[in-house]
Amino acid sequence: MKSEELEAFKRSKKAIGAKQTVRAVEKGLAIKVYLAEDADKRVVAPIAQLCSQKEVEVDDVATMAELGKACGIEVAAAAVAVLK
Repeated sequence: MKSEELEAFKRSKKAIGAKQTVRAVEKGLAIKVYLAEDADKRVVAPIAQLCSQKEVEVDDVATMAELGKACGIEVAAAAVAVLK
């Protein structure tokens, strides 16, 4: 994630975690989803497929720890949705 993208990401409303991300995408609230590359594929693959069906942009982040830190939480996150 680039520094200017990271700053915009930090200011935006987010749904953090796999379950919250799925809910946001299903309800049409997500404009972009970030998935951690080191997350369990059984967790993130269905989210990526759902995003494809709902035409939500998906971006990969290197690690779950990096994604969690970008969200301002102290734990790792497999998926995060940026909300409208």
